[in-house]
Amino acid sequence: MSQQNSSDLLAKLTLGKETQYANQYDASLLQPVPRAMSRQTLGEIKNHFIGCDLWTGYEISWLEPQGKPVVKIAEFSFNADSENLIESKSFKLYLNSFNQTKFPNAEQVKQIMAEDLAQVSGMPVEVKLYDLDEYTQLGVSRLPGQLIDDLPLAIEHYQYDPDILTSSENSKVVTETLVSHLLKSNCLVTNQPDWGSVMIRYTGQQIDHQSLLTYIIGFRNHNEFHEHCVERIFIDIQNKFNPDELSVYARYTRRGGLDINPIRVSEASLLDSVTWHRLARQ
Repeated sequence: MSQQNSSDLLAKLTLGKETQYANQYDASLLQPVPRAMSRQTLGEIKNHFIGCDLWTGYEISWLEPQGKPVVKIAEFSFNADSENLIESKSFKLYLNSFNQTKFPNAEQVKQIMAEDLAQVSGMPVEVKLYDLDEYTQLGVSRLPGQLIDDLPLAIEHYQYDPDILTSSENSKVVTETLVSHLLKSNCLVTNQPDWGSVMIRYTGQQIDHQSLLTYIIGFRNHNEFHEHCVERIFIDIQNKFNPDELSVYARYTRRGGLDINPIRVSEASLLDSVTWHRLARQ
């Protein structure tokens, strides 16, 4: 996809524009964004990653046949191999369109959402609907691993720079999980801040922790969608250190009643073993 085509596509999105909020179900509100648009900027990808994007919808509602409102919390799981991601504002507008529409039961709502999202993304989408009490029981948790945010650093520049990443002086092979809550990037279209926590788990040559934290902080002025920030981190670590196994998992704070939580892994078994977490800022 050329840079001109990418710019034209972004200009057509509802993101960043004043919009009318529909309150009757309307699947046409959903807008796709080709994943290839940003992946073409990642450079060489030595080994293909796999993964998914888990979205949480906190503002899900519709009407029962008698007119009484229903409220739910939803989880939507998109395959990272799908052709398109869903533009977030269009997703919000789509979900809002259920608000004043009558449906016979939650199962039909779930089926409609799954079909609509699969049609736009290009692959099947798993949809789960939770009662509020049910979702509350899942609780708030923390990302497992070693928190590196308290390492002493002196930082003067806040630019994305993969060359900052270095290996540890001892160069030993390790299996470790590193966590930071200092991930911040900006929306590709609106420049609004996106706040997140990231967990990096790998087996391979040990990464210098200070260099990794400096690298993560370097996203602070970087403009890119959530999913592609995670893919960029994955590819940079993979290309720099060639670990035997690697997973990069981020939990972003919500905007417009939605949060986005991408994970990219080197092996399918790593994805199967993921424990999803809802963090304090979510």
